[in-house]
Amino acid sequence: MAAAAGTGWALYAKLSANITADDAAARELARYEAERPTALVRGAQNILLIGSDTRAGDGNARYGRDLGSERSDTTILLHLAADRRSATAVSLPRDLMVDIPGCRQSDGTRSEPVFAMFNHAFQAGGSACTIRTVEKLTDIRIDHHVVVDFSGFKEMVDAVDGVRVCLKEPIDDKAARLRLPAGKVLLDGEQALGYVRARKSLGDGSDTERMERQQRFLAALVDKMQSNDVLLNPVKLYPVLDAATSSLTADPELATLRGLYQLVRGLRDIPTERVQFLTVPRESYVYDANRDQLVEPEAEKLFARLRADRPVAVARNAAPEASATDGGGGPAPAQSDPSPAPTFHGNTAAEHICG
Repeated sequence: MAAAAGTGWALYAKLSANITADDAAARELARYEAERPTALVRGAQNILLIGSDTRAGDGNARYGRDLGSERSDTTILLHLAADRRSATAVSLPRDLMVDIPGCRQSDGTRSEPVFAMFNHAFQAGGSACTIRTVEKLTDIRIDHHVVVDFSGFKEMVDAVDGVRVCLKEPIDDKAARLRLPAGKVLLDGEQALGYVRARKSLGDGSDTERMERQQRFLAALVDKMQSNDVLLNPVKLYPVLDAATSSLTADPELATLRGLYQLVRGLRDIPTERVQFLTVPRESYVYDANRDQLVEPEAEKLFARLRADRPVAVARNAAPEASATDGGGGPAPAQSDPSPAPTFHGNTAAEHICG
């Protein structure tokens, strides 16, 4: 019993030590607490997932030269319903034109407020600046945040023994270091990273299509973890947690094994058909077709539903950019919410990309 207890404590300590606490972001957010939104629904949580393109750290330099500062390659706002019966992941385009507040930079100086592409926030002031930008854009309180780099993503995929995707045609992308045949393909971590990052060689080359590909991949990852009982089996869960924590930076409250376990426990019982992925309603920026702007009032309708913890629905046949029609398929509204859930273009974790 003593040996088992000692082993258990050693594993716990190892996993906890893997996580980097983002104390600097916590201090910066505390400085601006008065301007941050108020959480409206007790128990609901909003987590900002940030994929960093940093070249620092083990294995990241191979993906290109050091650009001098990190950028947010992918940003997803994950809303967990208070009753933990649904989860909604909203992709925020990196090219979205937004108001970015003045932020503390890595050299200790402060940037000036600017109207610029969304990913400039992370480059200017890291996770705290990104969170403040998202909160100003959506009026949604961000409860937690997680930053994952290239190595962390690859290790997560390898820890679940790969994720299967279905390709309509072969891929040969030198920039993404990706060469795959058509049909069903089981991607390892390296291939998965290339698949979700590739843009020019797949589809129409747009960032919008790349975000949809990322969403479908994450849906397949969630489905595999649930179908293989990874979240319920300690033997299977440990290597996943070890991989996830080894290249992860999170807010201090979440940067412990206990904090992560509580998050996972809240996710593991959500049916895959209620884990939804969508992109915020967007369209080409009126002054530059290579940039994005929000489609209104559809975007505000989405943000308002998330703020109030009210249901939304997704459907693949909904218009991809300006879709927020009332009614449609998807989760039924709660008993206390008589209005129909608006439907946005997206997919669920139950919709297999090879199905």
